[in-house]
Amino acid sequence: MTGSLRLMAVHAHPDDESSKGSATMARYVAEGHDVMVVSCTGGERGDILNPRLKDDAEILRDMPEVRRREMAAAQAILGVQHTWLGFVDSGLPEGDPLPDLPAGCFALEPLEVTTEALVRVVRAFRPHVMTTYDENGGYPHPDHIMCHNVSVAAFRAAGDPSAYPGAGPAWQPLKLYYDRGFSRGKMLAMHEALLAAGKESPFGEWMKRWEDRPEGRVTTRIQCADYFPVRERALLAHATQIDPDGSFFAIPAKEQGAIWPTEEWDLAMSYVPVPDDEDDLFAGLGTEADADALASGGPHNLVIDDVAARVVPEPARG
Repeated sequence: MTGSLRLMAVHAHPDDESSKGSATMARYVAEGHDVMVVSCTGGERGDILNPRLKDDAEILRDMPEVRRREMAAAQAILGVQHTWLGFVDSGLPEGDPLPDLPAGCFALEPLEVTTEALVRVVRAFRPHVMTTYDENGGYPHPDHIMCHNVSVAAFRAAGDPSAYPGAGPAWQPLKLYYDRGFSRGKMLAMHEALLAAGKESPFGEWMKRWEDRPEGRVTTRIQCADYFPVRERALLAHATQIDPDGSFFAIPAKEQGAIWPTEEWDLAMSYVPVPDDEDDLFAGLGTEADADALASGGPHNLVIDDVAARVVPEPARG
C-alpha cells in the first residue's frame, strides 16, 4: 500500500469521534493518511456531564458555541479534518412514556435530506473507507440510529451518478465499517485488571447493563495502543461531556494498551476482497491510484455477506 488513502468517520455528536475509534484515526494520520470526521449535529442538547462544570455561567449561556470550541480542540489533537453536517441535536428522550422528539431535530429529518447532505461531503472528500455505527446506533440514542441510517444510505448512493446529481461527481467509498469499541470482552478485561491490582472497578455495572445486549461482530482489530494517550487527550478536550474522574480514565492509557491494545471494527460492506482477521481498515485497497480508480468507476458488483463476513457477488444490475 502506497500513497495517502482517505478515511471518513461519521458521528452523531461532537465527542463521539473521540470516544469511538479515535486511536485508530490518530494512527492513520500519523502514517500520512487523510482522515475526516463528520459531526451530524452540533450536540446542542447534550447534558453537562462534568460535575466540575455544572454551574459554569458561560457554558449555560451558550452551550452550542462551547461544544464547537471543544470539537476544534479535539480535532487539533487528533490531527483530523472536520466538517459539521449542520443538523440539530435531538437530545436523549427520558421518561415513561418517552416524550416526543423536538421538532426540527436530526432524528426527524427526512432520510433523503440527511443523505443528500452527507453525499455532498463524501463526494467532496472522496473517502476510500467510511466508519459509522451499527443499526442500533452503538446504543439506542435517536441521533446515533439516524447516523447509521444516513451513513449507510450515503455509502450506497454516493457512487451512483443518478442519485443526487446536484451533489457532485459520483464517488463510491470501497469499505464501510461499524465501530465496536465497547465490547463485553474489553470491559471484562479492564474490570479484571483493576480487581487484580486491588482497585475498585466501575466496569462491573457496565457489564450488568449489557447482559441482554447482543455482542456485535468483530472482523477487524487495529493495533493502536501507541495512540491511546492521544485518544485520552481528545476525550478531555470535550470538557463538558467527559468527567475527568470517571470510568473512561479509571486505567491510565499506557496500562490500557497493555491490557487491550486494539480498537475493534465490523466490516459491514466492501467492494474489494478482504483477508481473514483484518488488521487494517485499508486492507485490500492497494495503492492510492488503485483505490481511486475503483472508487471513481461507479457502482460495483460486490458486497459483504452479513453472516460469513466474506465478499460475495450481487445479482447483475441491468
